[in-house]
Amino acid sequence: MYDVITVGSATVDVFVKTDNELIRIKTKTCQEDLIAYPCGKKVLIEQLDFMTGGGATNTGVCFSRLGLKTACLGMVGKDDNGKHIIEELKKEKVSFIGHEEEKGMTAYSVILDSIEHHRTILTYKALSNQLKFSKLNKQIKKGKLKAKWFYFCTMLGESFKTLEKLAEYAEKNKIKIAFNPTNYLAKEGPKKLKKILDKTTALVLNLEEAKLLLGYKCENKNIKIERLVKELNTLGPNIVLITDGKNGSYCFVDEKKNYLYHIEPRKVKIMETTGAGDAFTSSFIAGLAKNKPIEFCLFLAATNAESVIQSYGAKNILLTWKQALKEMKKYKHKVIMKKI
Repeated sequence: MYDVITVGSATVDVFVKTDNELIRIKTKTCQEDLIAYPCGKKVLIEQLDFMTGGGATNTGVCFSRLGLKTACLGMVGKDDNGKHIIEELKKEKVSFIGHEEEKGMTAYSVILDSIEHHRTILTYKALSNQLKFSKLNKQIKKGKLKAKWFYFCTMLGESFKTLEKLAEYAEKNKIKIAFNPTNYLAKEGPKKLKKILDKTTALVLNLEEAKLLLGYKCENKNIKIERLVKELNTLGPNIVLITDGKNGSYCFVDEKKNYLYHIEPRKVKIMETTGAGDAFTSSFIAGLAKNKPIEFCLFLAATNAESVIQSYGAKNILLTWKQALKEMKKYKHKVIMKKI
């Protein structure tokens, strides 16, 4: 039995660093930053790095390094990129229990860096959207889907239907579900996600995704976190975790009604933010899987996310359990619990 099975995309990421322009647009209601390139010209690339990525592999490696027996469930092609992903997972002691398809291409992402280290990601989902539940019959018969936790990343198309069926499987087999719907799914609203949310133990998402899921406009700054976590809790999840970048993260637990946990990040030098969200949320769930208190889970999550953003790549500087504990002794994050 696995401690955690991550379910989602497995990609090859190419990080593109250029001397690009950042355009900031402000209106009465919102502000948006845009990465700009001159039209009709060649742009010199300062640095080009190829790494593996995707929610399922990023979180899978995080869980494994934190000492949990982990498997990754997704769909890749039998191409060089697919082989590279599986080989890297094996090195990280993560079992790939997904499907390799003869025809089709492994998912691919191009990550554009800005001068302020925000990033824009161009993603080609390819085979990651085509995982059918019927392709998992062998894994089920062999007992490869036995786990204490499922960690659901965003999956679209046919793969989303597979997520719904895996949620049913989890409920029947008493497997806890952590669900991380990115904006692709969040904007579909709770009705679309009901079959999964009803069976979710922990819902983990960022502030923008939280607003999208509940039907609020992202630029609406009048919606308080307290309201968001309570409304999300009514959709089914017992635990609601919302990350909000430099403003920290918030956690609401149903058993501790009317209490909200908040942790603020420490100031570190940011190199690149890709994978920070995956590191934070999967580290938080890792803490839960190890039966640690909420304060510890948030502390662990913040420590690992801060490690990731100080380097390029979503998983290069993910910490092991011993490394995380050592870092946590060096700097004490402040976790505040308040009544709401």
